[in-house]
Amino acid sequence: MTTKGRSGMKLRDQAYQRFTRGLLEREIHAGQFVSQRELTEITGMPLGAIRELIPRLEADGLIRTVPQRGMQVAQVDVRLIRDAFGFRVMIEREAAAQFALHAPDEALRRLKDEHEAVLAAAAKGVTPALIARAQAVDDGMHATIVDALGNDIVSNAWRVNQLKIRLIRQSETRLYADLVAPVMRVHLGVIDAIASRDPLRAAAAMEAHIAASRDRALGVGAGAAAGSMVTARSPRVRASSPDIAGTRSSRRDDPRAATPRDTRGGKR
Repeated sequence: MTTKGRSGMKLRDQAYQRFTRGLLEREIHAGQFVSQRELTEITGMPLGAIRELIPRLEADGLIRTVPQRGMQVAQVDVRLIRDAFGFRVMIEREAAAQFALHAPDEALRRLKDEHEAVLAAAAKGVTPALIARAQAVDDGMHATIVDALGNDIVSNAWRVNQLKIRLIRQSETRLYADLVAPVMRVHLGVIDAIASRDPLRAAAAMEAHIAASRDRALGVGAGAAAGSMVTARSPRVRASSPDIAGTRSSRRDDPRAATPRDTRGGKR
């Protein structure tokens, strides 16, 4: 039985929380091989908690066991990109439609005010602190809309998927200051669609926004302004075959990139 720490949270849950923080802070990287000992060092948790953590990470698709090599953090490949963004479309299309129908006016005003405040600050100059603030506003808008569904199962699954989105974005090593204002404007467009109280318009706006981020990750098209705060340029993705996992190639050079298959859960 897992013991509890001083916070009252089970040690395995603390270990999961610290593992995800390691992903967000880039202490853990996509495709990285890790041992149980390394996980204890990264998370600061005892070995027993790590052993209980591993099945959860495997179930969430965040690590996999490779025979004779150990545990590997999920690799960024074309399938992961399509699956992760496809999952977002499935959830966030419906969430946006429901938000349009049921969100209180004050919630929409708060989201709009937060974005407009970032835009006003960006007009005076973009700093690393403003980029971090803009990222928080970006993430917060999506979380607010999904959580408004009032379904803990959906919210939790969405958050696990967001960790995979973070892995996809880890291949970006810099943020472009000139993306702050365009991304905020794209979000304001989504907010305006939701504020119209037209669920079809809201769903379409959200799908278009997510599709632009997906296409950027795949290296398809330009769409810079419609992407997310941390996708400053198209990342390189690992080949999907585990035999050539160390080989990186740009999707721009892949003839299939011009005609990506339909995203699961939504139309292109």
